[in-house]
Amino acid sequence: MGKRMKKAGKRLRLWVQVCFTALTNGYAAGFLKGKIYTGSTKAICVPGLNCYSCPGALGACPIGSLQAVLGSRNYQISFYVLGFLMMVGAVFGRFVCGWLCPFGLIQDLLHKIPFPRKLKKLPGDRWLRWLKVALLVVFVLLLPLFVVDIIGQGQPWFCKYICPSGTLTAGLPLVVANSGLQAAVGWLFAWKGMILAVVVLLSIVVYRPFCRYLCPLGVIYGLFNPIAFYRLQVDEQKCTACGACQRACKLDLPVWRKPNSPECIRCGDCRRACPHGAICSTMSGKKREGQG
Repeated sequence: MGKRMKKAGKRLRLWVQVCFTALTNGYAAGFLKGKIYTGSTKAICVPGLNCYSCPGALGACPIGSLQAVLGSRNYQISFYVLGFLMMVGAVFGRFVCGWLCPFGLIQDLLHKIPFPRKLKKLPGDRWLRWLKVALLVVFVLLLPLFVVDIIGQGQPWFCKYICPSGTLTAGLPLVVANSGLQAAVGWLFAWKGMILAVVVLLSIVVYRPFCRYLCPLGVIYGLFNPIAFYRLQVDEQKCTACGACQRACKLDLPVWRKPNSPECIRCGDCRRACPHGAICSTMSGKKREGQG
């Protein structure tokens, strides 16, 4: 029964990921025609990375939207974008990363590809995790604000020079479908293609390298993990610190000690692996012993 429940939980997450990806990237005509959807829903942010230029995207990426308003010569801040990030973060935290982000789904599927030796983390993991913070501060916030052209317009630096999700879901489909774009491909596309290739290869060996080391959206949502409506709780009377949760965690997090780490994507593997049922969520209907 326990094994069946574990498998059912994993299947549920996979189906939620697939359905949400299809819902937010469901403009099939865009892929067929090689054109970007420009309907009214493009003004609405979706929770996960969802490149505006993806031919199938029906909504806007919050990181891309944030850069767009910060780099605009007319606006320096958007209360809608910031409010959206704060609202989603306050309710879900990095649950979005584990269950709703299309590029998270792609990394999950890549990690299922067999490889002689899978790694729990990359060498220097402790320091590499700070790279995504630097990308958020420098490429998402500072450069669009302060590096502007002659008319005061900034660029979406992270989207333009870094984001492998945009390269995979937007750049490649558009280039394949448009001969004019194929003729215009240059060093920037090659640079981003190289970043994508590295992320894809690493995703086979180590679980979610982009989420761990590069994603600025994960940094923002991670800040809310300790206070979000959806949190994990550990019953200290049941927990024996056996480490089963950490061994099951593909991100190698000590869940029993720090259940609401900013790195946790809420996949649920730790809860299913706990032999004592000591881990629950604030949305599971259970309460920790000793709490009212």
